[in-house]
Amino acid sequence: MTSHGDAELVLRRRPFGSWLLGPADQSTRTLRIRLQVLLTTFLIGTNLIGAAVVYALAVFVLPGPPLTGQLLRFEAIFVPSYLLFAVVVGGVWSTRVALRRIAWVNEDRPATRREQISTLRLPLRLTLIQVLLWLVAAIGFTTVTVVLQPENALRVAATIVDGMIVTCAVSYLLTEFAFRPVAARALADSAPPRRLLAFGLNARTLVFWAAGSATPVAGLMLAAVLALIDGDVSATRLSVMILALGMVVLIVGGLLILLSARSVVAPVRSVRDALTLIGEGELNIQIPVFDGTELGSLQAGFNRMAAGLRERERIRDVFGRYVGPEVVREALTSDRLGGEERFVAVLFVDLVGSTKLAADRPPTEVVQLLNRFFAIVVDEVAREGGFVNKFAGDAALAIFGAPAELIDPAGAALRAGRGLSRRLIEELPEATAGIGVTAGIVVAGTVGDVRRLEYTVIGDPVNEAARLSELAKNSPERLIASMSTVDDAGPTEGAHWQAGDRVTVRGRSEPTQLASPRPTDGGDPRRTASPS
Repeated sequence: MTSHGDAELVLRRRPFGSWLLGPADQSTRTLRIRLQVLLTTFLIGTNLIGAAVVYALAVFVLPGPPLTGQLLRFEAIFVPSYLLFAVVVGGVWSTRVALRRIAWVNEDRPATRREQISTLRLPLRLTLIQVLLWLVAAIGFTTVTVVLQPENALRVAATIVDGMIVTCAVSYLLTEFAFRPVAARALADSAPPRRLLAFGLNARTLVFWAAGSATPVAGLMLAAVLALIDGDVSATRLSVMILALGMVVLIVGGLLILLSARSVVAPVRSVRDALTLIGEGELNIQIPVFDGTELGSLQAGFNRMAAGLRERERIRDVFGRYVGPEVVREALTSDRLGGEERFVAVLFVDLVGSTKLAADRPPTEVVQLLNRFFAIVVDEVAREGGFVNKFAGDAALAIFGAPAELIDPAGAALRAGRGLSRRLIEELPEATAGIGVTAGIVVAGTVGDVRRLEYTVIGDPVNEAARLSELAKNSPERLIASMSTVDDAGPTEGAHWQAGDRVTVRGRSEPTQLASPRPTDGGDPRRTASPS
């Protein structure tokens, strides 16, 4: 199984399936030089090997009269001469065609749809140039053979045509391989045009079956026909002939199958390695689309999927900043309206004199002050496992125990209140705020309409916390909680609080016994104090 590090290394160093093709961000000049070197090497190599195989089969393997006299001298001179001519002409011709079709690369601009199609068809165009040069050789040498030694015309014509098919098939695969970086720039994350998909994997598989299997087998059948025509072929000669042709079938067929398989595996492997990174949480991944068949559509489809995942994660992150990550998880698992009864703690914090602040300061300074204030609130609430349910002007409502459950929501809210009180005094001396903390049973859930939802808590503790924050604005510590909340908290946190007066706050019929932090720990939740 491919690990995260291996997949990342492969995609970075071999984005096109081979180190020969270079990195994805190589310069235009480097790409042009690399492409020219690869194409020239493949052109010379395939044609030399093809010509050598054809010559060996025609002269030494296939049955029939030996090539003698003028025909042998003609081929000894003109075969290498024409091979050199074909390589030079083919190289120059191919280079001019390629440069004309990929002019947009040198101009450093995106390819148009027409240029995309033209670029993806370049391997076929360059291969057709070689087909034409091989056909010229087949016609020319067959004609000379008919004139000088007609009994060998069929053997010469058949071997040249067979060699043309196999050599040009290999050349096509190698040319397509060399053009992967250019194809990637042409497609630029778009799927291959539909008009190219009609000649996709099915057609490619059929062609290379014909070149790698059908053509060599046809050569064997031709050898058998020639042996029957000759009639004087010995068993030893027939055995040598079959062995030689069998080796050609195995080597050439194996080479074509290997190259064809690698052309399929490379884009699939790029998707596999990228999926490994996606599975590890690395969403900022994009693979080059360098194949003109259905595999290119697969690569482009992966890029669209990755872009969709990145967009979803971005929306989730932005959404989470507005409503909290816990609410995001709640929304993703359920979008039904309604709620459930939960025991929660509520912290309400409200700036003192915000109207005067807005009147005395420019709007930009007021916004900056509010942002600093809310940053402290969010930091302290998140530290204790709560979340800020909403910002209301210069006030904030934080909830502990919903939607994510807490073992001690009351204790968490009280600790957050003490930490918030201390930090506001130390870090925001130009503004003061009243903090109220209470706890109780509320209805927590989603309210609104199916078109517009909001997660909130509704109940008496919310109203009570808001009223306590008003009272806290006039207290020395700027922090007041209900004594029942302190009683609900664990003993460690309860030791930091002391009982106060009983007050009937606005909107409630029953009095509330207040609690305030003990002065011995100055409102610092990180200091431990023993009960007095």
